[in-house]
Amino acid sequence: MTLSPDRVLPSHVSIEACENYQKQSYRNRCYILAGDGVQMLQVPVLHQAPFRCIHDILVDYSTPWVVRTQRALDTAYETSAYYEYYRDEVFALLDAQPRTLWELNLSTIRFLLAKTGIACELSPTFEFTAPGESLADDYRYTLHPKKADTILSDIGLDKPYYQVFQGRMSGFTPKMSCLDLLFNEGPDSILWIKAL
Repeated sequence: MTLSPDRVLPSHVSIEACENYQKQSYRNRCYILAGDGVQMLQVPVLHQAPFRCIHDILVDYSTPWVVRTQRALDTAYETSAYYEYYRDEVFALLDAQPRTLWELNLSTIRFLLAKTGIACELSPTFEFTAPGESLADDYRYTLHPKKADTILSDIGLDKPYYQVFQGRMSGFTPKMSCLDLLFNEGPDSILWIKAL
């Protein structure tokens, strides 16, 4: 990943498209803040032969997870300042039912970049490069739901922003999905990102 000096001007990010899918990772889940606390949203996938490339993992639409996810977002964010402005577009991403997890994740990332105001060129990798093999700023294995991480504090983004339920939660709840930032801060999300 190459970030511009102010982290907002056009940047280039390579996204790993050739790794093997990792279960119980952020590749198919995120966390939102609801009235009763942190809630995990998960995209079910079809478990095929072992060691499938992330690019080939199919989303499982045999359960009503899309409707459950949409209801969870409505419940958690309907009173946030900007949810109504982004709701239909987020729901359209889910309603499109992309065939693969890769397609769903890429469309979601592009949506979030556009709405937060981050100018970034995304490109998939064409071959797998093991960690530590000549990649600058390799964050592929830094973030994992089951590991402690310091990435936000390392880049100066471990700071609060307004959250609808922060009073009920005794303050700011970190490590939520970028959707949480967008629904609560809207077009000002970029100011939070830039204020390093």
